Amino acid sequence: MLHVRIRAALTASSLASVAALSLVGCSLVGGGGDGSTATEPSASSSGSSGAEQGGGTVVLATHESFHLPKKLVKAFETETGYDLEVRAAGDAGTLATKLSLTADNPIADAAFGIDNTFASRPLGEGAFAEVTTTATPPAEYALPEGGDRLVPIDSANVCVNVDTAWFEQEGLEPPRTLEDLTDDRYRDLFVTPGASTSSPGMAFFLATVAAFGDAWPDYWTELLDNGAKVVDGWEDAYYGDFTAAADNGTRPIVVSYDSSPAFTVSGGRTTTAALLDTCFRQVEYAGVLEGADNPEGAAALVDWMLTDEVQSALPESMYVFPVMPGATVPEDWAEFAPQSGDPFEVDPAEIDANREQWLTDWTDVISR
Repeated sequence: MLHVRIRAALTASSLASVAALSLVGCSLVGGGGDGSTATEPSASSSGSSGAEQGGGTVVLATHESFHLPKKLVKAFETETGYDLEVRAAGDAGTLATKLSLTADNPIADAAFGIDNTFASRPLGEGAFAEVTTTATPPAEYALPEGGDRLVPIDSANVCVNVDTAWFEQEGLEPPRTLEDLTDDRYRDLFVTPGASTSSPGMAFFLATVAAFGDAWPDYWTELLDNGAKVVDGWEDAYYGDFTAAADNGTRPIVVSYDSSPAFTVSGGRTTTAALLDTCFRQVEYAGVLEGADNPEGAAALVDWMLTDEVQSALPESMYVFPVMPGATVPEDWAEFAPQSGDPFEVDPAEIDANREQWLTDWTDVISR
């Protein structure tokens, strides 16, 4: 999941854009606002979710960042005859846990928001049924296992961000790589949300696992010895410590997203940058739940999420990148939020097998 209040130095128009960034951090937590939420069922959708010929209700379980324009939801309901009911179930990790524990008695017809760091558990529990879509997302986003059950919808890379304006003012070259963060030049300048308390914090931790393998504890020890600060959540890091967003921030290096610089634009240029050699790829998926009351409606919903209209709405609605090549992104994103061409990745099965031990070991390291 991000509730952004960028410093007063930004223009009023920039502030309006930045306020929108508040939804980013957990779409990969917040929702609603500006009349474009889809979290309430229509009046005709009360009652059970059983499918009816030519209509009925399709229930979507998702994270609390799900947010699409009402007009798109109405179009889906009009074109398909289904009423859409959205049930938020916490962040991506909470959603994955709920779907895993209720695999024999599904809480909805479809689910959206399971990402590659949590996908293996609900898949292993048999929570998702096979699904065929009209459109086919690029193979680069597909899961190595379970691609016939979970369909990629969006991506958002977690990357180290820097306050470029701060570095220019200080006459210091900003870091570029994970290794640079342990350099004495950047002592006491880096802040990150924790791996055990934050989705982007977990993604950053996984980037270090991908980069350093079994030696990741040594890297984290060096990082902490160089004054790295670990806080509970993304908001604590970005608004509490990051110099580009916090009034009293003292740390110009923070873990955030590759889309974040598009929301710190002032005077035609962005004041921050994502370090594209530090990124970890997060991909969000949608699927039909095994045993769904309305599998036809669920399949129609997954198909709808791949349409150009929905895909093109994702950047400004949920602050993630679409996966379909026909979608468009805002002009500022294309200019100020380039994506990494080679982000770090860890196999979802490896994450599932090692998550508990990794987090135990990580907690030991940062507690020393």
